[in-house]
Amino acid sequence: MVNDAAVKVVREQGRPAASPSRAPRRKRRFRLSLAEKLLFVSFCLFVVYVAVHIVANQVRLYELNRHVQQLEATIGEQKKANNDLYVEVQRLSAYERILQKAKELGLSLDENRVKVVQE
Repeated sequence: MVNDAAVKVVREQGRPAASPSRAPRRKRRFRLSLAEKLLFVSFCLFVVYVAVHIVANQVRLYELNRHVQQLEATIGEQKKANNDLYVEVQRLSAYERILQKAKELGLSLDENRVKVVQE
């Protein structure tokens, strides 16, 4: 008996302690139904559509702003040209200049036939 007990102790010391046996766990796979897959794909497509639409709108806004700036620059140049022409018209329509040009062309001033026009 002593021998049997010693052999039993030696056998137990040589073996690791028996742990409660666990059944090997299978990995749980997450599965989606067909309706869920379709819903997920349609949501992704919707997100892509919205993103593309936003980018397209930003591009259009950029182009319109650029066009507006070009038009404003053109308007500014035209206003400057109009102002320059107005100044030149004022200078060329001065009474003294018209009288001088008339004399150069051989015209004379007959005060009886002068009509005064006021603006």
